[in-house]
Amino acid sequence: MRKSTVSSVVVSRRRLLAAIAALSTLAVRPLRFPFATAEVLQPPFTVRSKPIPATGEQLPVIGMGTWKTFNIGRSDRLQRGRNQVLNTFFSMGGGMIDSSPMYGSAEAVIGRGLARLGAQPGLFSATKVWTPFALYGKVQVENSFELWGLERFDLMQIHNLLNWQAHLETLLEMKAQGRIRYIGVTTSHGRRHEPLEQIMQQQPIDFVQLTYNVLDREAEKRLLPLARERGIALIANRPFQGGRLFDRFQKYPLPDWVSEFDCDNWAQFFLKFIISHPAVTVAIPATHQVPHMVENMGALRGRLPDAAMRQRMIHYIASL
Repeated sequence: MRKSTVSSVVVSRRRLLAAIAALSTLAVRPLRFPFATAEVLQPPFTVRSKPIPATGEQLPVIGMGTWKTFNIGRSDRLQRGRNQVLNTFFSMGGGMIDSSPMYGSAEAVIGRGLARLGAQPGLFSATKVWTPFALYGKVQVENSFELWGLERFDLMQIHNLLNWQAHLETLLEMKAQGRIRYIGVTTSHGRRHEPLEQIMQQQPIDFVQLTYNVLDREAEKRLLPLARERGIALIANRPFQGGRLFDRFQKYPLPDWVSEFDCDNWAQFFLKFIISHPAVTVAIPATHQVPHMVENMGALRGRLPDAAMRQRMIHYIASL
């Protein structure tokens, strides 16, 4: 479980998170945040975004992953909870939702949630093709269209580079047809960096997705600079190491100086470190809890750490 650790906001944030958690048991409706609004949204509030290099289109820097958290089968009770997570995400300025056929029922759960919430103008739909077979890849993509209830995907990615040569041909054709807006490739857990680097150098991709967080910084050496050089948008997955960063560090207090970049909790500490890197376009934390989504989306507001502060954050983590 996460815990906020900045003393100046503990009381009001507890009230807010408890109230929002209670909302998750109710029918989906727009969230109004009746109190403590100034500390979370500060309306009129500005959603921090970055441009997608290929087009200049602005994308909110905090998205949402769905690995494990949205793989819930057909449970109506769990579906209602995920609908509230989606509602909170959009209400607080979210855009990119990232999924994959690999994630069990996640795509179907997203589709049911989107159907329940209605049209979301801010949605940036991102999923993947994940199969060693070229022909089945086409079937898989069509299935994703049906599950999400969409006629066009914003981003289609090749999951973990699996048979990427064949799938890239398929995706380029679909992009030319206007059914896909952007194409990407993904890796995770710090694997396959060498072939990923070659693809980034040689292939016409718009996005790359890889693991990057305050502890997993291997990508800083070559891949992040290459993304900037090549004009490729970069998605940071596993920003919390699947929750392990909280397990390891939440028992420690946040230092007083986190107020210099408007950080209220460990989630924002981890996320603001990631999105403050010039090469990173969007981070995609995953959660199934509304209070945690509120904490995550708080990273969309306020200042970001500069280069010197980022080093201070690294040193503080290393000292714990």
